[in-house]
Amino acid sequence: MISLNSHPSGRHFLQIPGPSPVPDRILRAIDNATIDHRGPEFAALGKAVISGMQQIFRTSGNVVIYPSSGTGAWEAALVNTMSPGDLVLMVETGQFATLWKKMADKLGVRVEFIAGDWRHGVDPMAVEARLAQDKGHEIRAVCVVHNETSTGSTSRIHEVRKAIDRAGHPALLMVDTVSGLGCADYRHDEWGVDVSVSGSQKGLMMPPGLSFNAVSAKALAAAAQARLPRSYWDWAEMVAINPSGYFPYTPSTNMLYGLVEAIAMLLEEGLENVFARHQRHAEATRRAIRAWELEILCLEPAEYSPVLTAVVMPDGHNADRFRKVVLENFNMSLGQGLGKLSGRVFRIGHLGDFNDLTLCGTLSGVEMGLGLAGVPHSKGGVQAAMAYLAETAAPAVVKAG
Repeated sequence: MISLNSHPSGRHFLQIPGPSPVPDRILRAIDNATIDHRGPEFAALGKAVISGMQQIFRTSGNVVIYPSSGTGAWEAALVNTMSPGDLVLMVETGQFATLWKKMADKLGVRVEFIAGDWRHGVDPMAVEARLAQDKGHEIRAVCVVHNETSTGSTSRIHEVRKAIDRAGHPALLMVDTVSGLGCADYRHDEWGVDVSVSGSQKGLMMPPGLSFNAVSAKALAAAAQARLPRSYWDWAEMVAINPSGYFPYTPSTNMLYGLVEAIAMLLEEGLENVFARHQRHAEATRRAIRAWELEILCLEPAEYSPVLTAVVMPDGHNADRFRKVVLENFNMSLGQGLGKLSGRVFRIGHLGDFNDLTLCGTLSGVEMGLGLAGVPHSKGGVQAAMAYLAETAAPAVVKAG
């Protein structure tokens, strides 16, 4: 039998870009007794999580919650808005953009895929140029990834919306913000997003198991005409019953307990403070990488992710071997390279329930691991990060008395 408690002494450093570590406060909430999902107590819970997620997405519109991974919410976004043979425009920013494209193919949606190098976010000018060519408005939607977890590049969604508007195109804007929500600035309504897709296991600091669609009025109108088969994923049944606090199926009651706490933690800190914290830790991480004289995968500083940083291994060195050394010696998990980046990069997650000391411990494990694995690097990365953290630390508030 495989033991789930075989780690050595001390905490396990789960520094992959999600699932992120789950705070005790959320774990304790999930541990509450299950209640009747048709009773009045649950109705209050349902209303609380839906209104709370509206605040996190920054929308006054509908938020639909599914008991699934983010992959389910991807499918819901497509099947609710598309008909067989519809054309969508997607952009190859990394592994997750590629997987969403493959799903669309399987569902019978035609995809035009703008090629990318996996080192940049979405190019708004390329989107605008393609839409300007589409005089007959054959393209039904533009589907992009906000924070590409495989590469550490964050796309400028507000610029993509501006590009669509400049082209005068009626296409829906659908955005995967599975790893962006709760970590990076995201504004569903203000940015004119029609469908936002997210999940519970990243910035929301929860275990995997819940996913979300934030839906605009324009997307709901498209859903009334869409002809792809849908049943479980149908927005209509959800939107009809959700105002009462209930769901048209048996919901993940205990996960919703955790979601209440996750929302409370984010709002208590303040979303702007959450985003600033992530940006600060990301910059400290990048300073460490530069001090090690290693290469950051993302090439555009304006697109650096506040969620994770992908590091390119020097030629002749395998990222998975390095990750194995770190895990076996320091009980720390780092993210692997996905798809065409397999073995070529490792990813440092700096998201969720995370503070300065967690980052320092993470970077110490990386620096020691580089030495043990024989990866060429310069010393001083941890010191560079610590210096930045010290100079940007908020002054302590001393209470009188």
